[in-house]
Amino acid sequence: MAKKKDVINEFIDQKVQSEYLEKIMGDRFGAYSKYIIQDRAIPDVRDGLKPVQRRILYAMQSVGMVAGSPYKKSARIVGEVIGKFHPHGDQSVYEALVRMSQDFKINVPLIDMQGNNGSIDGDGAAAMRYTEARLSKAAMYLLKDMEKKTVPFVPNYDDSEVEPVILPAKFPNLLVNGSDGIASGYATNIPPHNLAEAIDLTIARIKNPNLTYEEALEIMPGPDFPTGGIIEDTEDLHQALRTGRGRVVIRAKAEIIKNNIVITEIPYGVNKAVLVKKIDSVKDSKGVDGITEIRDESDKEGLRIVIETKEQANPEVILNYLYKATDLQVNFSYNTVAIVDRSPRTLGVLDIIDAYILHEKEVIINRSNFEVDKMTKRLHIVEGFHKMTSIINEVVDTIKNSKNKANAKENIMRLFGFTELQAEAIVMLQLYRLTNTDIKEMEDEKRELEKNIKHLKHVLSSEEALKNVIIDEMSEIKEMIPSPRRTVIEESLEKREINEEELIIHEDVRVIITKDGYVKKMSLKAYQASLGVSTPGLKEDDYIIFDKQCNTMDSLILCITLFIKDNVVIFFKTRS
Repeated sequence: MAKKKDVINEFIDQKVQSEYLEKIMGDRFGAYSKYIIQDRAIPDVRDGLKPVQRRILYAMQSVGMVAGSPYKKSARIVGEVIGKFHPHGDQSVYEALVRMSQDFKINVPLIDMQGNNGSIDGDGAAAMRYTEARLSKAAMYLLKDMEKKTVPFVPNYDDSEVEPVILPAKFPNLLVNGSDGIASGYATNIPPHNLAEAIDLTIARIKNPNLTYEEALEIMPGPDFPTGGIIEDTEDLHQALRTGRGRVVIRAKAEIIKNNIVITEIPYGVNKAVLVKKIDSVKDSKGVDGITEIRDESDKEGLRIVIETKEQANPEVILNYLYKATDLQVNFSYNTVAIVDRSPRTLGVLDIIDAYILHEKEVIINRSNFEVDKMTKRLHIVEGFHKMTSIINEVVDTIKNSKNKANAKENIMRLFGFTELQAEAIVMLQLYRLTNTDIKEMEDEKRELEKNIKHLKHVLSSEEALKNVIIDEMSEIKEMIPSPRRTVIEESLEKREINEEELIIHEDVRVIITKDGYVKKMSLKAYQASLGVSTPGLKEDDYIIFDKQCNTMDSLILCITLFIKDNVVIFFKTRS
């Protein structure tokens, strides 16, 4: 027994650590928080992606699910991502995949999905076994040139694969598609912006590093939501763009057609089905008089909600009331937090652009170095071919008289001064390449390689040339991906105080009050139809004590003595 106790004590001394609970909780929570912030919930400022999104795009490119290729089952994509790069729940990966395909959530979808990928009514996507997907054209620009060592790679979770730390990102995706997420102690809520405007702003900042916010706002005046709508050009909006924090008012786009209210665009993030239900509840609760019917006529051609009103109603007044009482007008809170140098920071628009430009410069430099090395190696081989053409018979005889390939390489290196790389290419050269036509092609290739290497070295040595490359490539993307602005920015939205009397339709009605305290308002037509009935709609033993024609704009005060108790007269008052 004593021996067993000694063994237990020895185990405790070796394995159990004595620490204060505060320190343990602080250390563990700190490590957890760092992981959530850096590697899950907050996007990187350079490519605008969270790790799961980046892994999805890279995994799809790795297995050939690129733009223009056949669609593949989403379940296969999710399995590829989980198995190689993101060992978490399949549903979270699928939700990220679906979100990148929804054109009502992001401006430039990165996933081209076939099948039910959800709707603006809040409907979920079909199960991953039913939908199919591939990369969109825009996603290919985020992944472009990754094979040219433009970005660093790190081992995956089990060291069996490598994955990119960041994507090359040929356009500022964080601004274009926005992002949202909640981490430990941090949250982000970045609205989408127009692709063409974001590219123009980036180019303007490259050309003029001292570009002011006032000049920037002339180029990109505010967010551009995929669902359209109207936002107000206010100081709050300017503050949000400058500092990364602020508030934007988004209003639905509506017009009055034949006394009906027709809504064709709703605020970003609003669930259409819930909105229609809310408008219908306003109608049923008599919060506003004059609405007869609400219809959702949306189809594949676009969104359309029709609110029918009575002939006597004022649809403009009703619309103003609905802006106030429903989500036809909402506030969007800017909270532009992104990962910069592995740390979360709140960024203004120009801060995001500056970080992106710095990233893009590194990408172009890395790509240029890669291409210079590759072309220099190829030029060296082509120069060997060019040298060989002048002594082609001697080289052929030397190879014929050699014992094997290795011996042939040694002989032509020793006799003619070729390098090992050139000798390897010469012994592997097919005989048909020795025709006059192919020799001329080699000479043309040599000149082209020399020209390209000179250009790349100029890019690497000149800041101005480097900037021009970025500008040219971004201008190409702007042409390839059309992006008309959807959200209208107005100088000021009409602010009108709601007068409750304006919500009431002017009409003559019949008001009936019964002995039991029931009050009934009837249209004159309904009242006329009920004249043949002795007690229209009354309870048993109840009878009418007041019956008079009034107007809906009248105020009616009726005092009725209910009973006398302890010599006190109790009155019942009704105001209509």
